[in-house]
Formats: sequence, C-alpha cells, structure tokens
Amino acid sequence: MPRGQRKNILEKLQFELQDVQDAIRQYENCIITLKKKEKTLKEQVAQEEYKEIAVLLKEQGLNMSDLKEMIQKKVIENNSQSA
Repeated sequence: MPRGQRKNILEKLQFELQDVQDAIRQYENCIITLKKKEKTLKEQVAQEEYKEIAVLLKEQGLNMSDLKEMIQKKVIENNSQSA
C-alpha cells in the first residue's frame, strides 16, 4: 500500500536549495551582528587606551598639549637622524 506520492528529483532539489538559501541568510545575519559587536569592542578598546594615557599624563603632571609637544619633538629627532 503506497504511503503517498514520492517527491520527484526537481522538488527535492528545490527543497534543498531553499534550505541552503535559508542557512546563508542566517549566517549573513550572524556576520552583520558580529561586525557590529567588533566595532563596539574596538571603540571600547580605544577608549580604555585613551584612559590609560590620560592617567599616565595626570600622574606625571602633564596634559595633552605636553604629550603632543613631546611627540612632535621625537618625530623631528627621528627625521633628523634619518637624514
């Protein structure tokens, strides 16, 4: 006694194709979510690095202008040594 009509090859392939397309959409959504999280984490890392620099400057009694000046002097020194 037959249990029902068997799916033909085309129907099977279409069903499998739909499953693959659904899986691709899910992975694409996951990638979007992960990229957003990556961006947020990078921003948080940058903020923490800035905080560490600010603490070091404060401990040394310096400010951002002092740091900028020190970096500019170092760049000039390196450029004069390279020449």
